[in-house]
Amino acid sequence: MSAQPTLDITLLGREYSVACPPEERESLLAAASLVDVKMAEIAARTKGTGERLAMMTALNLAHELLASKSAREAAPAAAVEVAADDTFAAFDRQDFARRIAAIEARLDAAMADQEKLF
Repeated sequence: MSAQPTLDITLLGREYSVACPPEERESLLAAASLVDVKMAEIAARTKGTGERLAMMTALNLAHELLASKSAREAAPAAAVEVAADDTFAAFDRQDFARRIAAIEARLDAAMADQEKLF
C-alpha cells in the first residue's frame, strides 16, 4: 500500500507537510493561503503568537463560516434574482465573494514571496 501524497504549505513562515490527495491540491493551497492571511491579520492586531494565535484564527474562521451559513439559510434559495433580460437567471453572491476572498488570499501569499526578492 502506498503512502498518501503530501503537500508542503507555509503558515506564518513555518513549513508544514500535510497529507493531500492530488485532486484536492488546489483547494488545500487556497485554504492554506486564506489561513496564512488570517493569521497574519490577527497577529498584527493582537500581537498574539503560537497556540493562542492559532486558536483565535480558528475561532474567527469558524465564526465567518457560521455567519455565512446563517445568511445563506436566511436568504431564499441563497440567490439574488436578476432581471429577466439579463444573461444570468440567478447569482450566488456569497459563493462568489468566498471564491474571490480565496483567490485574493492566494495572490497576497504569492505577492508576499515576491516582495521578499526585492
